[in-house]
Amino acid sequence: AGVYIPGGKAVYPSSVVMNVVAAQAAGVKDIVLVSPPQADFGGRIHPSILGAAHMLGITEVYAMGGAGAIAALAYGVPEIGLAPVDVITGPGNLYVATAKRQVIGVVGIDSEAGPTEIGIIADETAYPEFIAADLLSQAEHDELASAVLMTTSFELAQRVEQALVRRVEQTQHRERATTSLSGEQSALIVLDSMDQVIEMANAYAPEHLEIMTEDTQSVVTAIRHAGAIFVGDYSPVSAGDYAAGSNHVLPTHGSARYSSGLSPMT
Repeated sequence: AGVYIPGGKAVYPSSVVMNVVAAQAAGVKDIVLVSPPQADFGGRIHPSILGAAHMLGITEVYAMGGAGAIAALAYGVPEIGLAPVDVITGPGNLYVATAKRQVIGVVGIDSEAGPTEIGIIADETAYPEFIAADLLSQAEHDELASAVLMTTSFELAQRVEQALVRRVEQTQHRERATTSLSGEQSALIVLDSMDQVIEMANAYAPEHLEIMTEDTQSVVTAIRHAGAIFVGDYSPVSAGDYAAGSNHVLPTHGSARYSSGLSPMT
């Protein structure tokens, strides 16, 4: 199996754990890890990623990233001793996701994982500061990240917008988050009824879906398509990125309608 670990705009040693442990639990014997080289570390992979790989017993590691890394895993590079793999897993940017789509049939893939998405269903009982923080937590990943609020409350949407304006100035990746939030892939959407909100959420089929409503159970049971669902005001996507819930390698671009997150069954 070939495991792709992002390392361009941010470094995710947690992705090493999420991908490698799933493969090991499935009984995969040969695991190859690739991750982009880092200029700050002499063209080598980020030390935190190497450390996580070492802790999990991964010994075949290559400093390569982007679409080229996916091609290398799929077709092999004999000159460096890299044999073709059977399956490629791992999240990435738009180029990585597109490359994975192109090699389907040559290899198996987990899903189209990336750029990241968050959808939030909320009513007037939700906390606008929590919503803003959670939208921002994904928007800062990538300029193409999608952050969408779907609500029945115009007042809540206004307060979330105000909180976003204030919070985005305080984030480390202000320009990246601002680009994401102002892009056509992100929005604060006010609808007439919760039924319409649920219909939109199912059509969107986001990678991450948070539900912050007074009656969460009725909403949860109506959701058909989402990579992972986070229920309640105190269930942020950030918790799922590291320790809670499912694997954090999840389907994006609406592919949650027909695929699931990474697991030993992939």
